[in-house]
Amino acid sequence: MPLYTEADGRAALDSFETVSFDGEREILPGVSLDLRRAGHILGAASVALSIGGRKLVFSGDLGRPQDPVMLPPEPGGEADYLVVESTYGDRRHEREDAETKLGQLICETADKGGSVLIPAFAVGRSQMLLYYLWRLKSRGAIPELPIYLDSPMAIDASEIFLHNSQDHRLSKTEAHAVCDTAVYVREVEDSKALDAARMPIILISASGMATGGRVLHHLKRYLPDPRNCVLFTGFQAAGTRGADMLAGARSVKIHGGHHPVRARIASLDMLSAHADADEIMLWLSSFKQAPRRVFITHGEPPAADALRQRIEEELGWNCEVPDYRDRVTLN
Repeated sequence: MPLYTEADGRAALDSFETVSFDGEREILPGVSLDLRRAGHILGAASVALSIGGRKLVFSGDLGRPQDPVMLPPEPGGEADYLVVESTYGDRRHEREDAETKLGQLICETADKGGSVLIPAFAVGRSQMLLYYLWRLKSRGAIPELPIYLDSPMAIDASEIFLHNSQDHRLSKTEAHAVCDTAVYVREVEDSKALDAARMPIILISASGMATGGRVLHHLKRYLPDPRNCVLFTGFQAAGTRGADMLAGARSVKIHGGHHPVRARIASLDMLSAHADADEIMLWLSSFKQAPRRVFITHGEPPAADALRQRIEEELGWNCEVPDYRDRVTLN
Protein backbone atom coordinates (compact mmCIF):
# COMPACT_ATOMS: atom_id res chain seq x y z
CA MET A 1 0.00 0.00 0.00
CA PRO A 2 1.15 3.59 -0.60
CA LEU A 3 2.99 5.17 2.33
CA TYR A 4 1.24 8.49 1.78
CA THR A 5 -1.49 10.10 -0.32
CA GLU A 6 -1.34 12.91 -2.85
CA ALA A 7 -2.96 15.14 -0.25
CA ASP A 8 -0.16 14.30 2.20
CA GLY A 9 2.42 15.18 -0.42
CA ARG A 10 0.81 18.51 -1.24
CA ALA A 11 0.51 19.37 2.45
CA ALA A 12 4.22 18.60 2.93
CA LEU A 13 5.16 21.24 0.34
CA ASP A 14 4.26 23.96 2.85
CA SER A 15 7.17 22.80 5.00
CA PHE A 16 9.81 23.24 2.30
CA GLU A 17 12.11 26.24 2.22
CA THR A 18 14.60 27.11 -0.52
CA VAL A 19 18.22 27.36 0.59
CA SER A 20 20.95 28.75 -1.66
CA PHE A 21 24.62 27.82 -2.02
CA ASP A 22 25.90 30.99 -0.38
CA GLY A 23 27.52 30.04 2.90
CA GLU A 24 26.42 29.08 6.38
CA ARG A 25 23.01 29.95 7.76
CA GLU A 26 21.57 29.28 11.21
CA ILE A 27 18.60 26.92 11.08
CA LEU A 28 18.17 26.37 14.83
CA PRO A 29 19.82 27.99 17.86
CA GLY A 30 23.38 26.70 17.86
CA VAL A 31 22.93 24.77 14.58
CA SER A 32 24.15 26.12 11.24
CA LEU A 33 23.85 24.68 7.75
CA ASP A 34 26.26 24.98 4.84
CA LEU A 35 25.41 23.52 1.42
CA ARG A 36 28.03 22.76 -1.23
CA ARG A 37 27.33 21.66 -4.78
CA ALA A 38 27.68 17.88 -5.08
CA GLY A 39 27.58 17.88 -8.89
CA HIS A 40 25.23 14.90 -9.17
CA ILE A 41 22.12 16.61 -10.55
CA LEU A 42 20.71 20.14 -10.43
CA GLY A 43 20.47 21.22 -6.81
CA ALA A 44 22.35 18.22 -5.40
CA ALA A 45 24.21 19.23 -2.27
CA SER A 46 26.65 17.98 0.28
CA VAL A 47 25.45 19.11 3.69
CA ALA A 48 27.60 20.38 6.55
CA LEU A 49 25.92 20.80 9.92
CA SER A 50 27.81 22.69 12.63
CA ILE A 51 26.55 21.76 16.10
CA GLY A 52 28.23 22.61 19.39
CA GLY A 53 31.63 23.22 17.83
CA ARG A 54 31.54 19.97 15.83
CA LYS A 55 30.92 19.60 12.11
CA LEU A 56 28.91 16.70 10.66
CA VAL A 57 29.12 16.35 6.85
CA PHE A 58 26.82 14.31 4.61
CA SER A 59 28.20 13.77 1.11
CA GLY A 60 24.83 13.24 -0.54
CA ASP A 61 25.01 11.71 -4.01
CA LEU A 62 28.39 12.76 -5.42
CA GLY A 63 28.75 13.67 -9.08
CA ARG A 64 31.67 13.14 -11.40
CA PRO A 65 34.53 15.61 -11.78
CA GLN A 66 34.69 15.24 -15.59
CA ASP A 67 30.94 15.22 -16.28
CA PRO A 68 30.39 17.08 -19.59
CA VAL A 69 27.19 18.76 -18.38
CA MET A 70 27.21 19.06 -14.59
CA LEU A 71 29.75 20.98 -12.52
CA PRO A 72 32.21 18.91 -10.44
CA PRO A 73 31.58 18.32 -6.72
CA GLU A 74 32.96 21.09 -4.56
CA PRO A 75 35.79 20.13 -2.16
CA GLY A 76 34.78 18.58 1.13
CA GLY A 77 36.40 21.13 3.44
CA GLU A 78 36.44 20.02 7.08
CA ALA A 79 34.48 17.43 9.05
CA ASP A 80 34.62 15.89 12.49
CA TYR A 81 32.20 13.20 11.32
CA LEU A 82 31.49 12.22 7.73
CA VAL A 83 28.66 10.21 6.16
CA VAL A 84 29.58 9.25 2.58
CA GLU A 85 27.71 7.43 -0.19
CA SER A 86 29.07 4.25 -1.79
CA THR A 87 26.86 3.52 -4.81
CA TYR A 88 29.91 2.67 -6.96
CA GLY A 89 32.26 2.04 -4.05
CA ASP A 90 33.56 -1.22 -5.52
CA ARG A 91 34.01 -0.37 -9.19
CA ARG A 92 35.24 2.08 -11.79
CA HIS A 93 33.12 3.37 -14.65
CA GLU A 94 34.00 2.22 -18.14
CA ARG A 95 36.46 4.54 -19.87
CA GLU A 96 34.89 3.99 -23.30
CA ASP A 97 33.50 7.18 -24.82
CA ALA A 98 29.78 7.36 -24.00
CA GLU A 99 28.85 9.44 -27.02
CA THR A 100 30.52 7.05 -29.44
CA LYS A 101 28.95 3.96 -27.90
CA LEU A 102 25.49 5.54 -27.80
CA GLY A 103 25.82 6.43 -31.47
CA GLN A 104 26.87 2.88 -32.36
CA LEU A 105 23.91 1.33 -30.53
CA ILE A 106 21.46 3.69 -32.24
CA CYS A 107 22.93 3.03 -35.71
CA GLU A 108 22.99 -0.76 -35.22
CA THR A 109 19.38 -0.76 -34.02
CA ALA A 110 18.16 1.54 -36.79
CA ASP A 111 19.90 -0.62 -39.42
CA LYS A 112 17.67 -3.52 -38.29
CA GLY A 113 14.57 -1.36 -38.46
CA GLY A 114 14.22 -1.24 -34.68
CA SER A 115 13.64 1.44 -32.08
CA VAL A 116 15.76 2.42 -29.08
CA LEU A 117 13.90 2.61 -25.77
CA ILE A 118 15.85 4.30 -22.98
CA PRO A 119 14.54 4.04 -19.41
CA ALA A 120 16.03 7.14 -17.81
CA PHE A 121 15.87 9.04 -14.56
CA ALA A 122 13.83 12.18 -15.10
CA VAL A 123 16.27 14.56 -13.41
CA GLY A 124 19.82 14.62 -14.72
CA ARG A 125 20.02 11.49 -16.85
CA SER A 126 17.38 12.58 -19.34
CA GLN A 127 19.14 15.92 -19.88
CA MET A 128 22.49 14.15 -20.26
CA LEU A 129 21.02 11.88 -22.93
CA LEU A 130 19.57 14.87 -24.78
CA TYR A 131 23.03 16.45 -24.69
CA TYR A 132 24.67 13.43 -26.33
CA LEU A 133 21.83 13.02 -28.85
CA TRP A 134 22.17 16.71 -29.76
CA ARG A 135 25.89 16.27 -30.37
CA LEU A 136 25.38 13.09 -32.41
CA LYS A 137 22.67 14.69 -34.55
CA SER A 138 24.70 17.88 -35.03
CA ARG A 139 27.54 15.98 -36.68
CA GLY A 140 25.34 13.52 -38.58
CA ALA A 141 26.57 10.52 -36.59
CA ILE A 142 23.11 8.95 -36.20
CA PRO A 143 20.14 8.60 -38.57
CA GLU A 144 17.44 11.27 -38.55
CA LEU A 145 15.12 9.36 -36.24
CA PRO A 146 12.34 11.08 -34.28
CA ILE A 147 13.39 11.57 -30.64
CA TYR A 148 10.75 11.70 -27.91
CA LEU A 149 11.00 12.58 -24.22
CA ASP A 150 7.99 10.89 -22.63
CA SER A 151 8.01 11.97 -19.00
CA PRO A 152 6.24 15.04 -17.60
CA MET A 153 8.73 15.12 -14.74
CA ALA A 154 11.72 14.98 -17.14
CA ILE A 155 10.15 17.77 -19.20
CA ASP A 156 9.75 19.93 -16.09
CA ALA A 157 13.35 19.14 -15.10
CA SER A 158 14.55 20.16 -18.58
CA GLU A 159 12.82 23.51 -18.22
CA ILE A 160 14.47 24.01 -14.81
CA PHE A 161 17.78 23.09 -16.48
CA LEU A 162 17.26 25.92 -19.00
CA HIS A 163 16.77 28.51 -16.27
CA ASN A 164 19.70 27.56 -14.05
CA SER A 165 22.80 27.89 -16.20
CA GLN A 166 24.87 28.73 -13.11
CA ASP A 167 24.56 25.10 -12.03
CA HIS A 168 25.87 23.36 -15.17
CA ARG A 169 28.55 23.76 -17.81
CA LEU A 170 26.42 24.60 -20.85
CA SER A 171 25.80 28.08 -22.19
CA LYS A 172 22.20 29.25 -22.50
CA THR A 173 22.37 28.77 -26.28
CA GLU A 174 23.68 25.22 -25.91
CA ALA A 175 21.12 24.37 -23.22
CA HIS A 176 18.24 25.48 -25.47
CA ALA A 177 19.63 23.49 -28.40
CA VAL A 178 19.97 20.40 -26.19
CA CYS A 179 16.43 20.63 -24.85
CA ASP A 180 15.01 21.22 -28.35
CA THR A 181 16.48 17.91 -29.53
CA ALA A 182 13.41 15.91 -28.49
CA VAL A 183 9.65 16.18 -28.92
CA TYR A 184 8.13 16.57 -25.46
CA VAL A 185 5.28 14.19 -24.65
CA ARG A 186 3.11 15.24 -21.71
CA GLU A 187 -0.35 13.85 -22.44
CA VAL A 188 -1.22 10.21 -21.74
CA GLU A 189 -2.88 9.74 -25.12
CA ASP A 190 0.22 11.02 -26.93
CA SER A 191 2.32 8.59 -24.87
CA LYS A 192 0.09 5.70 -25.89
CA ALA A 193 0.36 6.71 -29.54
CA LEU A 194 4.14 6.18 -29.44
CA ASP A 195 3.58 2.45 -29.05
CA ALA A 196 1.80 2.41 -32.38
CA ALA A 197 4.77 3.94 -34.24
CA ARG A 198 5.59 2.01 -37.42
CA MET A 199 9.00 3.57 -38.01
CA PRO A 200 12.09 3.42 -35.79
CA ILE A 201 12.23 6.04 -33.03
CA ILE A 202 14.37 6.96 -30.04
CA LEU A 203 12.22 7.07 -26.92
CA ILE A 204 13.39 8.31 -23.51
CA SER A 205 10.97 7.55 -20.69
CA ALA A 206 11.01 7.22 -16.90
CA SER A 207 11.69 5.44 -14.66
CA GLY A 208 15.41 4.69 -14.95
CA MET A 209 15.30 1.24 -13.31
CA ALA A 210 11.99 0.27 -14.97
CA THR A 211 10.27 0.12 -11.59
CA GLY A 212 7.26 2.22 -12.59
CA GLY A 213 6.03 5.04 -14.78
CA ARG A 214 5.26 5.25 -18.48
CA VAL A 215 8.27 3.23 -19.53
CA LEU A 216 6.52 0.05 -18.37
CA HIS A 217 3.88 0.43 -21.07
CA HIS A 218 6.61 0.97 -23.66
CA LEU A 219 8.55 -2.07 -22.45
CA LYS A 220 5.52 -4.29 -23.05
CA ARG A 221 5.46 -3.01 -26.64
CA TYR A 222 9.18 -3.03 -27.44
CA LEU A 223 10.65 -5.96 -25.49
CA PRO A 224 9.22 -8.81 -27.63
CA ASP A 225 10.77 -7.52 -30.88
CA PRO A 226 14.43 -8.56 -31.42
CA ARG A 227 14.99 -5.58 -33.70
CA ASN A 228 14.60 -3.16 -30.80
CA CYS A 229 17.11 -2.14 -28.16
CA VAL A 230 16.39 -1.34 -24.51
CA LEU A 231 19.24 0.79 -23.25
CA PHE A 232 19.89 1.34 -19.56
CA THR A 233 22.00 4.33 -18.62
CA GLY A 234 22.93 3.99 -14.98
CA PHE A 235 22.97 1.97 -11.80
CA GLN A 236 20.30 -0.76 -11.54
CA ALA A 237 19.55 -1.70 -7.95
CA ALA A 238 19.16 -5.36 -7.03
CA GLY A 239 15.59 -6.58 -7.42
CA THR A 240 14.58 -4.05 -10.08
CA ARG A 241 13.40 -4.98 -13.57
CA GLY A 242 16.43 -3.19 -14.97
CA ALA A 243 18.82 -5.36 -12.99
CA ASP A 244 16.91 -8.50 -13.98
CA MET A 245 17.04 -7.66 -17.68
CA LEU A 246 20.75 -6.85 -17.56
CA ALA A 247 21.30 -10.19 -15.80
CA GLY A 248 19.73 -12.00 -18.76
CA ALA A 249 16.10 -12.48 -17.70
CA ARG A 250 14.08 -14.07 -20.51
CA SER A 251 10.86 -12.49 -19.36
CA VAL A 252 9.75 -9.75 -16.98
CA LYS A 253 6.54 -9.27 -15.07
CA ILE A 254 4.74 -6.01 -15.83
CA HIS A 255 1.23 -5.11 -14.69
CA GLY A 256 0.53 -8.66 -13.66
CA GLY A 257 1.61 -10.29 -16.93
CA HIS A 258 4.84 -11.90 -18.11
CA HIS A 259 6.46 -10.40 -21.20
CA PRO A 260 9.25 -12.03 -23.22
CA VAL A 261 12.60 -10.28 -23.47
CA ARG A 262 13.73 -10.63 -27.08
CA ALA A 263 15.00 -7.11 -27.65
CA ARG A 264 18.68 -6.33 -27.29
CA ILE A 265 19.45 -5.26 -23.71
CA ALA A 266 22.38 -2.88 -23.40
CA SER A 267 23.87 -0.62 -20.76
CA LEU A 268 25.96 2.53 -20.75
CA ASP A 269 27.36 2.45 -17.23
CA MET A 270 29.75 5.28 -18.01
CA LEU A 271 26.72 7.60 -18.22
CA SER A 272 26.10 7.23 -14.51
CA ALA A 273 25.90 10.53 -12.66
CA HIS A 274 27.37 8.89 -9.55
CA ALA A 275 31.08 9.16 -8.82
CA ASP A 276 32.85 5.81 -9.11
CA ALA A 277 35.22 4.44 -6.46
CA ASP A 278 38.24 6.42 -7.68
CA GLU A 279 36.20 9.62 -7.93
CA ILE A 280 34.80 9.16 -4.41
CA MET A 281 38.36 8.74 -3.14
CA LEU A 282 39.39 11.89 -5.01
CA TRP A 283 36.62 13.84 -3.25
CA LEU A 284 37.59 12.39 0.13
CA SER A 285 41.18 13.47 -0.41
CA SER A 286 39.98 17.08 -0.68
CA PHE A 287 39.26 17.20 3.08
CA LYS A 288 41.78 19.29 4.97
CA GLN A 289 42.23 16.66 7.68
CA ALA A 290 40.95 13.22 8.62
CA PRO A 291 37.47 13.12 10.16
CA ARG A 292 37.23 11.44 13.57
CA ARG A 293 34.88 8.82 12.13
CA VAL A 294 33.51 8.00 8.69
CA PHE A 295 30.21 6.20 8.10
CA ILE A 296 29.52 4.59 4.72
CA THR A 297 25.92 4.46 3.49
CA HIS A 298 23.81 4.32 0.32
CA GLY A 299 25.35 1.36 -1.43
CA GLU A 300 24.98 -2.39 -1.79
CA PRO A 301 26.90 -4.22 0.99
CA PRO A 302 29.84 -5.31 -1.25
CA ALA A 303 30.26 -1.74 -2.56
CA ALA A 304 30.11 -0.22 0.93
CA ASP A 305 32.62 -2.67 2.37
CA ALA A 306 35.02 -2.28 -0.57
CA LEU A 307 35.00 1.49 -0.09
CA ARG A 308 35.58 1.04 3.65
CA GLN A 309 38.69 -1.01 2.96
CA ARG A 310 40.06 1.58 0.51
CA ILE A 311 39.47 4.45 2.93
CA GLU A 312 41.19 2.59 5.76
CA GLU A 313 44.13 1.41 3.65
CA GLU A 314 44.72 4.49 1.49
CA LEU A 315 43.72 7.31 3.84
CA GLY A 316 44.12 5.64 7.23
CA TRP A 317 40.78 6.97 8.45
CA ASN A 318 38.54 5.42 11.12
CA CYS A 319 35.74 4.02 8.99
CA GLU A 320 32.70 1.76 9.39
CA VAL A 321 29.61 0.52 7.55
CA PRO A 322 26.58 0.82 9.87
CA ASP A 323 23.98 -1.92 9.89
CA TYR A 324 20.31 -1.18 9.40
CA ARG A 325 18.87 0.70 12.41
CA ASP A 326 22.25 1.09 14.11
CA ARG A 327 22.47 4.08 16.42
CA VAL A 328 25.68 6.00 17.06
CA THR A 329 26.32 8.63 19.72
CA LEU A 330 28.71 11.36 18.58
CA ASN A 331 30.44 12.87 21.60
